[in-house]
Amino acid sequence: MMYKKGEVSYLPLPLPDRVQLEPQASLAAAEANLAYMRKRHSVRQFSDCPVPEAVISACIQAAASAPSGANHQPWHFAAIANPAMKARIRDAAEEEERAFYTGGGGDEWLAALEPIGTGAEKPHLTDAPWLIVVFAQRYGVTEDGARYKNYYVPESVGIATGFLIAAIHQAGLVCLEHTPNPMKFLPEMCGRGAEEKAVMILPVGYPALGATVPAVAKRKKPLDQVMTLFL
Repeated sequence: MMYKKGEVSYLPLPLPDRVQLEPQASLAAAEANLAYMRKRHSVRQFSDCPVPEAVISACIQAAASAPSGANHQPWHFAAIANPAMKARIRDAAEEEERAFYTGGGGDEWLAALEPIGTGAEKPHLTDAPWLIVVFAQRYGVTEDGARYKNYYVPESVGIATGFLIAAIHQAGLVCLEHTPNPMKFLPEMCGRGAEEKAVMILPVGYPALGATVPAVAKRKKPLDQVMTLFL
């Protein structure tokens, strides 16, 4: 538990690590990272090749190193390899998706998804060797049961999830971003409290031999549409 009542003093520490590079080395590192991140793809077809638990744990540790509001770290990651649990999640997801794709999503949303090639069937939720369920802790609970406020929860959990996706890619794996709506059974199934809400499920593993990605996914906005410089 990061928050403890009464611990309100500030204690500065010398910067533990310095990773500063000279300008040319900095540019080279940034460009190398850009080139590698451009190789990251959201994949829906997974191999049945197993992934060691230690790899998943290391990726989650990287995610948990993310910055957060007041350092409350309002997240939890449930790593699921259990076939029965994965099957239950898939059944619930497909029930929700069938309602969505038969009109619940609305014409505009369904049209926007058409180039992605998605549908109500979610085999990746059972094919992937791991599912990582990302929980957002809407408020904290002290050891004596008292509630305390967490700050910037969506922002903090979003940053941590970005760290996780990058770590998965760095480990030579692929994942798919699946939003579990509503799937209210997930906290109980994963042993989490009422204060936590599942916000993302990441199927994680190696891509299947014949894995594909939608062509439209390779179309990214150019830099001049996503960045404004003020010099």
